[in-house]
Amino acid sequence: SGLIGRSWAMVFAAGGFKVKLYDIAQQQLTSALENIRKQMKEMEKSGFLKGSSSAEQQFALISVCTDLKAAVEGATFIQECTPENLELKKKIFGQLDLIVGDNVILSSSTSCLLPSKLFTGLKHVKQCIVSHPVNPPYFVPLVEIVPHPETDPSTTERTYALMKKIGQSPVKLNREIEGFVLNRLQYSVISEAWRLVGEGVISPTDLDLVMSDGLGMRYAFIGPLETMHLNAEGVANYCERYSEGMKLVLNTFGPVPEFSGEIAQKVNQAMSEKIPVVPKVLDARRKWRDECLSGLAKLKTQMKSN
Repeated sequence: SGLIGRSWAMVFAAGGFKVKLYDIAQQQLTSALENIRKQMKEMEKSGFLKGSSSAEQQFALISVCTDLKAAVEGATFIQECTPENLELKKKIFGQLDLIVGDNVILSSSTSCLLPSKLFTGLKHVKQCIVSHPVNPPYFVPLVEIVPHPETDPSTTERTYALMKKIGQSPVKLNREIEGFVLNRLQYSVISEAWRLVGEGVISPTDLDLVMSDGLGMRYAFIGPLETMHLNAEGVANYCERYSEGMKLVLNTFGPVPEFSGEIAQKVNQAMSEKIPVVPKVLDARRKWRDECLSGLAKLKTQMKSN
Protein backbone atom coordinates (compact mmCIF):
# COMPACT_ATOMS: atom_id res chain seq x y z
CA SER A 1 0.00 0.00 0.00
CA GLY A 2 2.89 2.33 -0.75
CA LEU A 3 2.94 5.00 -3.46
CA ILE A 4 2.52 2.60 -6.40
CA GLY A 5 -0.03 0.40 -4.62
CA ARG A 6 -2.19 3.40 -3.71
CA SER A 7 -2.04 4.72 -7.24
CA TRP A 8 -3.01 1.31 -8.71
CA ALA A 9 -5.91 1.08 -6.22
CA MET A 10 -7.18 4.45 -7.45
CA VAL A 11 -6.81 3.42 -11.10
CA PHE A 12 -8.78 0.19 -10.61
CA ALA A 13 -11.47 1.94 -8.54
CA ALA A 14 -11.80 4.62 -11.23
CA GLY A 15 -12.42 1.75 -13.66
CA GLY A 16 -15.29 0.54 -11.47
CA PHE A 17 -13.54 -2.45 -9.86
CA LYS A 18 -13.66 -3.46 -6.21
CA VAL A 19 -10.16 -3.28 -4.75
CA LYS A 20 -8.67 -4.90 -1.67
CA LEU A 21 -5.48 -3.17 -0.61
CA TYR A 22 -3.16 -5.50 1.31
CA ASP A 23 -0.29 -4.69 3.64
CA ILE A 24 1.28 -6.30 6.70
CA ALA A 25 0.82 -3.16 8.85
CA GLN A 26 -2.63 -1.80 9.70
CA GLN A 27 -1.23 1.69 10.29
CA GLN A 28 0.20 1.69 6.78
CA LEU A 29 -3.24 0.80 5.40
CA THR A 30 -4.98 3.48 7.49
CA SER A 31 -2.51 6.05 6.18
CA ALA A 32 -3.00 4.79 2.61
CA LEU A 33 -6.79 5.19 2.82
CA GLU A 34 -6.49 8.71 4.21
CA ASN A 35 -4.09 9.62 1.41
CA ILE A 36 -6.31 8.07 -1.29
CA ARG A 37 -9.45 9.85 -0.05
CA LYS A 38 -7.60 13.18 0.08
CA GLN A 39 -6.18 12.74 -3.43
CA MET A 40 -9.55 11.72 -4.88
CA LYS A 41 -11.30 14.73 -3.31
CA GLU A 42 -8.63 17.13 -4.56
CA MET A 43 -8.78 15.72 -8.10
CA GLU A 44 -12.57 15.80 -8.14
CA LYS A 45 -12.45 19.45 -7.10
CA SER A 46 -9.92 20.31 -9.84
CA GLY A 47 -11.70 18.25 -12.51
CA PHE A 48 -8.91 15.71 -12.88
CA LEU A 49 -10.65 12.70 -11.29
CA LYS A 50 -10.57 9.67 -13.58
CA GLY A 51 -13.64 7.52 -14.21
CA SER A 52 -17.32 8.37 -14.48
CA SER A 53 -18.34 8.03 -10.81
CA SER A 54 -17.77 10.43 -7.89
CA ALA A 55 -14.79 10.39 -5.54
CA GLU A 56 -16.94 8.96 -2.74
CA GLN A 57 -18.30 6.21 -4.99
CA GLN A 58 -14.79 5.28 -6.12
CA PHE A 59 -13.41 5.42 -2.58
CA ALA A 60 -16.20 3.08 -1.42
CA LEU A 61 -14.82 0.41 -3.77
CA ILE A 62 -11.52 0.25 -1.86
CA SER A 63 -11.18 -1.83 1.29
CA VAL A 64 -8.09 -2.91 3.20
CA CYS A 65 -6.80 -6.19 4.64
CA THR A 66 -3.77 -7.46 6.59
CA ASP A 67 -4.42 -11.14 5.83
CA LEU A 68 -3.08 -12.21 2.43
CA LYS A 69 -5.45 -15.15 1.97
CA ALA A 70 -8.49 -13.01 2.81
CA ALA A 71 -7.20 -10.19 0.62
CA VAL A 72 -7.05 -12.30 -2.56
CA GLU A 73 -10.20 -14.35 -1.96
CA GLY A 74 -12.47 -14.01 -5.00
CA ALA A 75 -9.90 -11.91 -6.89
CA THR A 76 -9.59 -12.11 -10.67
CA PHE A 77 -6.42 -9.99 -10.87
CA ILE A 78 -3.67 -9.46 -8.30
CA GLN A 79 -1.19 -6.58 -8.72
CA GLU A 80 1.93 -6.91 -6.53
CA CYS A 81 3.53 -3.62 -5.48
CA THR A 82 6.22 -4.53 -2.95
CA PRO A 83 9.64 -2.78 -2.95
CA GLU A 84 12.06 -3.64 -5.79
CA ASN A 85 13.61 -6.58 -3.97
CA LEU A 86 13.80 -9.91 -5.80
CA GLU A 87 13.72 -12.14 -2.72
CA LEU A 88 10.77 -10.25 -1.21
CA LYS A 89 8.80 -10.44 -4.45
CA LYS A 90 9.59 -14.15 -4.89
CA LYS A 91 8.42 -14.76 -1.32
CA ILE A 92 5.09 -13.02 -1.98
CA PHE A 93 4.50 -14.87 -5.26
CA GLY A 94 5.46 -18.13 -3.56
CA GLN A 95 2.76 -17.46 -0.95
CA LEU A 96 0.21 -16.47 -3.59
CA ASP A 97 1.02 -19.57 -5.65
CA LEU A 98 -0.22 -21.76 -2.78
CA ILE A 99 -3.57 -20.02 -2.29
CA VAL A 100 -4.85 -18.87 -5.70
CA GLY A 101 -6.94 -20.82 -8.20
CA ASP A 102 -6.33 -21.43 -11.89
CA ASN A 103 -8.13 -18.33 -13.21
CA VAL A 104 -6.59 -15.42 -11.31
CA ILE A 105 -3.78 -13.42 -12.95
CA LEU A 106 -0.66 -12.82 -10.85
CA SER A 107 0.90 -9.54 -11.96
CA SER A 108 3.98 -7.65 -10.76
CA SER A 109 4.66 -3.91 -10.86
CA THR A 110 8.42 -4.46 -11.06
CA SER A 111 10.30 -1.93 -13.15
CA CYS A 112 13.36 -4.05 -13.89
CA LEU A 113 13.18 -7.62 -12.51
CA LEU A 114 12.78 -10.14 -15.31
CA PRO A 115 9.69 -12.39 -15.23
CA SER A 116 11.98 -15.44 -15.53
CA LYS A 117 13.63 -14.42 -12.24
CA LEU A 118 10.31 -13.72 -10.51
CA PHE A 119 8.04 -16.56 -11.60
CA THR A 120 10.12 -19.59 -12.66
CA GLY A 121 9.15 -22.67 -10.68
CA LEU A 122 5.70 -21.46 -9.65
CA LYS A 123 2.80 -23.87 -10.09
CA HIS A 124 0.73 -21.06 -11.64
CA VAL A 125 3.52 -19.67 -13.86
CA LYS A 126 1.17 -19.62 -16.89
CA GLN A 127 -0.93 -17.04 -15.04
CA CYS A 128 2.05 -14.81 -14.17
CA ILE A 129 2.98 -11.57 -15.93
CA VAL A 130 4.69 -8.23 -15.33
CA SER A 131 2.49 -5.12 -15.65
CA HIS A 132 5.04 -2.34 -15.22
CA PRO A 133 3.43 1.07 -14.71
CA VAL A 134 5.06 4.46 -15.04
CA ASN A 135 5.34 6.33 -11.75
CA PRO A 136 2.76 7.53 -10.83
CA PRO A 137 0.37 5.19 -12.73
CA TYR A 138 -2.70 7.31 -11.94
CA PHE A 139 -1.29 10.21 -13.95
CA VAL A 140 0.80 8.39 -16.59
CA PRO A 141 -1.22 5.71 -18.40
CA LEU A 142 1.49 3.54 -19.99
CA VAL A 143 1.77 -0.05 -18.76
CA GLU A 144 4.43 -2.44 -20.10
CA ILE A 145 3.09 -5.99 -20.23
CA VAL A 146 5.98 -8.45 -20.11
CA PRO A 147 5.39 -12.22 -20.20
CA HIS A 148 7.40 -15.03 -18.64
CA PRO A 149 8.54 -17.54 -21.32
CA GLU A 150 5.81 -19.88 -19.98
CA THR A 151 3.06 -17.27 -19.62
CA ASP A 152 -0.10 -18.40 -21.38
CA PRO A 153 -1.07 -16.06 -24.26
CA SER A 154 -4.54 -15.73 -22.72
CA THR A 155 -2.94 -14.19 -19.59
CA THR A 156 -1.31 -11.53 -21.75
CA GLU A 157 -4.54 -10.84 -23.64
CA ARG A 158 -6.67 -10.66 -20.47
CA THR A 159 -4.17 -8.30 -18.82
CA TYR A 160 -4.04 -6.11 -21.92
CA ALA A 161 -7.86 -5.95 -22.07
CA LEU A 162 -8.12 -5.11 -18.38
CA MET A 163 -5.59 -2.29 -18.67
CA LYS A 164 -7.51 -0.84 -21.62
CA LYS A 165 -10.76 -1.12 -19.66
CA ILE A 166 -9.42 0.89 -16.71
CA GLY A 167 -8.10 3.63 -19.01
CA GLN A 168 -4.39 2.78 -19.10
CA SER A 169 -2.30 2.53 -22.28
CA PRO A 170 -0.88 -0.99 -22.34
CA VAL A 171 1.93 -2.13 -24.65
CA LYS A 172 2.91 -5.78 -25.14
CA LEU A 173 6.53 -6.92 -25.14
CA ASN A 174 6.96 -10.09 -27.17
CA ARG A 175 9.72 -11.29 -24.85
CA GLU A 176 11.51 -10.20 -21.70
CA ILE A 177 14.61 -8.00 -21.91
CA GLU A 178 16.68 -6.25 -19.22
CA GLY A 179 15.06 -2.91 -18.33
CA PHE A 180 12.03 -3.68 -20.52
CA VAL A 181 11.49 -0.88 -23.10
CA LEU A 182 10.64 2.28 -21.16
CA ASN A 183 13.71 2.13 -18.93
CA ARG A 184 16.01 1.18 -21.81
CA LEU A 185 14.90 4.36 -23.59
CA GLN A 186 15.01 6.40 -20.38
CA TYR A 187 18.49 5.17 -19.42
CA SER A 188 19.87 5.95 -22.86
CA VAL A 189 18.65 9.57 -22.48
CA ILE A 190 19.95 9.84 -18.90
CA SER A 191 23.30 8.37 -19.95
CA GLU A 192 23.91 10.90 -22.71
CA ALA A 193 22.56 13.74 -20.54
CA TRP A 194 25.11 12.76 -17.88
CA ARG A 195 27.97 12.70 -20.38
CA LEU A 196 27.04 16.11 -21.85
CA VAL A 197 26.93 17.72 -18.41
CA GLY A 198 30.11 15.93 -17.34
CA GLU A 199 31.99 17.12 -20.41
CA GLY A 200 30.95 20.71 -19.74
CA VAL A 201 28.89 21.00 -22.92
CA ILE A 202 25.80 22.28 -21.09
CA SER A 203 24.58 23.02 -17.56
CA PRO A 204 22.26 20.56 -15.76
CA THR A 205 19.32 22.99 -15.78
CA ASP A 206 19.72 23.81 -19.48
CA LEU A 207 20.01 20.10 -20.25
CA ASP A 208 16.60 19.51 -18.66
CA LEU A 209 15.20 22.43 -20.67
CA VAL A 210 16.31 20.73 -23.90
CA MET A 211 13.98 17.86 -23.00
CA SER A 212 11.05 19.72 -21.37
CA ASP A 213 10.82 22.53 -23.94
CA GLY A 214 12.29 20.61 -26.88
CA LEU A 215 12.10 16.87 -27.42
CA GLY A 216 9.49 16.40 -24.69
CA MET A 217 7.04 18.72 -26.42
CA ARG A 218 6.58 16.39 -29.37
CA TYR A 219 7.29 13.16 -27.48
CA ALA A 220 4.19 13.94 -25.38
CA PHE A 221 2.15 13.11 -28.48
CA ILE A 222 4.31 11.10 -30.89
CA GLY A 223 7.23 8.72 -30.47
CA PRO A 224 10.72 8.76 -32.01
CA LEU A 225 9.78 6.54 -34.96
CA GLU A 226 6.79 8.67 -35.98
CA THR A 227 9.01 11.73 -35.49
CA MET A 228 11.39 10.28 -38.08
CA HIS A 229 8.45 9.58 -40.40
CA LEU A 230 7.12 13.16 -40.17
CA ASN A 231 10.50 14.91 -40.27
CA ALA A 232 11.08 13.61 -43.80
CA GLU A 233 8.97 12.05 -46.53
CA GLY A 234 8.55 8.89 -44.50
CA VAL A 235 11.01 6.71 -42.56
CA ALA A 236 12.80 5.38 -45.65
CA ASN A 237 13.47 8.95 -46.81
CA TYR A 238 14.60 9.96 -43.29
CA CYS A 239 17.15 7.14 -43.27
CA GLU A 240 18.42 8.13 -46.71
CA ARG A 241 18.86 11.74 -45.58
CA TYR A 242 20.10 11.41 -42.03
CA SER A 243 21.54 7.94 -41.35
CA GLU A 244 25.14 8.95 -42.03
CA GLY A 245 24.86 11.99 -39.76
CA MET A 246 23.20 9.91 -37.03
CA LYS A 247 25.93 7.27 -37.15
CA LEU A 248 28.61 9.98 -37.07
CA VAL A 249 27.11 11.43 -33.85
CA LEU A 250 26.35 8.05 -32.26
CA ASN A 251 29.97 6.97 -32.74
CA THR A 252 31.06 9.88 -30.52
CA PHE A 253 29.01 8.65 -27.54
CA GLY A 254 31.21 7.72 -24.59
CA PRO A 255 31.16 4.68 -22.30
CA VAL A 256 28.44 4.01 -19.73
CA PRO A 257 28.87 6.62 -16.93
CA GLU A 258 29.57 5.65 -13.31
CA PHE A 259 26.88 8.09 -12.04
CA SER A 260 29.12 9.12 -9.14
CA GLY A 261 31.95 11.47 -8.24
CA GLU A 262 32.28 15.08 -9.45
CA ILE A 263 29.52 14.89 -12.07
CA ALA A 264 27.05 13.50 -9.54
CA GLN A 265 27.94 16.37 -7.17
CA LYS A 266 27.54 18.92 -9.97
CA VAL A 267 24.14 17.60 -11.05
CA ASN A 268 22.98 17.22 -7.45
CA GLN A 269 23.99 20.79 -6.62
CA ALA A 270 22.16 22.21 -9.63
CA MET A 271 18.99 20.22 -8.93
CA SER A 272 19.12 21.02 -5.19
CA GLU A 273 19.41 24.75 -5.91
CA LYS A 274 16.32 24.51 -8.07
CA ILE A 275 14.42 22.11 -5.78
CA PRO A 276 15.93 21.84 -2.27
CA VAL A 277 16.07 18.26 -0.93
CA VAL A 278 13.53 18.95 1.82
CA PRO A 279 10.45 16.68 2.12
CA LYS A 280 8.01 19.61 2.05
CA VAL A 281 9.62 21.14 -1.06
CA LEU A 282 9.98 17.82 -2.87
CA ASP A 283 6.34 16.91 -2.13
CA ALA A 284 5.16 20.28 -3.42
CA ARG A 285 7.14 19.82 -6.63
CA ARG A 286 5.79 16.28 -7.07
CA LYS A 287 2.26 17.62 -6.60
CA TRP A 288 2.95 20.28 -9.25
CA ARG A 289 4.31 17.56 -11.57
CA ASP A 290 1.21 15.42 -11.07
CA GLU A 291 -1.09 18.39 -11.75
CA CYS A 292 0.85 19.05 -14.98
CA LEU A 293 0.53 15.38 -15.96
CA SER A 294 -3.21 15.47 -15.21
CA GLY A 295 -3.64 18.56 -17.36
CA LEU A 296 -1.62 17.02 -20.18
CA ALA A 297 -3.63 13.79 -19.99
CA LYS A 298 -6.84 15.80 -20.18
CA LEU A 299 -5.55 17.77 -23.17
CA LYS A 300 -4.47 14.57 -24.97
CA THR A 301 -7.90 13.02 -24.40
CA GLN A 302 -9.59 16.14 -25.80
CA MET A 303 -7.29 16.19 -28.83
CA LYS A 304 -7.95 12.51 -29.57
CA SER A 305 -11.72 13.04 -29.39
CA ASN A 306 -11.41 15.97 -31.79
